Amino acid sequence: MPSHGGTSSSAHTTVNVDRLLNVDDFQVAAKRILPVARYEYLASGTDDEQTLHENRWAFKRWFLRPRMMRPIGRITTRTSLFGETMSMPVFVSPAGVHGLCEPVGGECTTASTCDDANVLFCLSQHSTRTIEQVARAAPNATKWYQAYILKNRAVTLHLVQRAVRAGYKGIFLTVDSLRFGYREADDRNGFNALPPPHRLVNYDDTAAELEETYNGKTKGAWDQNIEQMFEQDVTWDDVRWLKMKACPNLPLVVKGIMTAEDAELAIEAGADGIMVSNHGGRQLDGCISSIDALPEVVTAVAGRVPVLLDGGVRRGTDVVKALALGATAVGLGKPIFFALSVGGKKGVARLLALLQKEIEAAMALCGCETVDHIHASLVSRHPAGSATTCYLRSSL
Repeated sequence: MPSHGGTSSSAHTTVNVDRLLNVDDFQVAAKRILPVARYEYLASGTDDEQTLHENRWAFKRWFLRPRMMRPIGRITTRTSLFGETMSMPVFVSPAGVHGLCEPVGGECTTASTCDDANVLFCLSQHSTRTIEQVARAAPNATKWYQAYILKNRAVTLHLVQRAVRAGYKGIFLTVDSLRFGYREADDRNGFNALPPPHRLVNYDDTAAELEETYNGKTKGAWDQNIEQMFEQDVTWDDVRWLKMKACPNLPLVVKGIMTAEDAELAIEAGADGIMVSNHGGRQLDGCISSIDALPEVVTAVAGRVPVLLDGGVRRGTDVVKALALGATAVGLGKPIFFALSVGGKKGVARLLALLQKEIEAAMALCGCETVDHIHASLVSRHPAGSATTCYLRSSL
């Protein structure tokens, strides 16, 4: 059977990240240095990967409308979310097991880089460094914590309460993962457990026995082992429960919303924010892209709470398109994995700097001096009908 991850890659010194110019460059480099099973775990989607690819290419069916002769001499990408200032309308989405990409520091490395860059960092419940370790590694960063509802609800509450005590500024509740989509790549590669010495360390103090579940190897793909820990009989009352019991004084953003109906129900349940996300194409294959779901969610929310988005963001122009369609900020998931794998802290810093430069350029060419100037009139569908086109850069 193929290896389920191989030894940890630490080939950062073999990649000159200063020569990497965009997210695709980072992904190509990551694929070159990571073990096949590990790369495909980080990069793949479910089933036919229709939604994984749609997330990216759907951005190409939205077009920006450049505006001329507008002052941009004091252009800035700075913005704020729930009262916290950020250097740009981009944050690191909650995504687990950063230690697979950078074994020395894992999530501590990513969070520390976000601290330096003034970018919001969200720690996954399924991290390879503890809530407290990450808080110490990035004391000045704006840090959020992401939660799943476990069958053991006491553990769910305990974990969120730990994050509150450690100074995290908000909570993401992921609601699209009562079960995980089937990851054929992981089954094919034999990736059905975390390669030693990695584990989901946040469970160690109160639920160490859960390692027998998530690393039990009873299923062919690792995420199918993980999902056995999750509560499947949930309702919107569980959002109220978590907000009231664990984080009444912090903003709670419900992550995984793809329809107007669920956006409305989430707000009724007490959500302070909505995150449009299809889990990076790793859940229901065949659902629409995040960017195409965004307009109906924004319309339903009608300005009552911030709307965030992740899935398919690769360029600064993608960020501007999402903001024009009503998002307050956008998250990065897979691109952070790739940058962390090829360059550690320097790789993530390089990726964030490139993206900020692209956002600023797109804003300037659209005549927007501040993020607040980005509005719906700057984006449209193609007048010819927005036929899907596979864009390839010239080889010349």
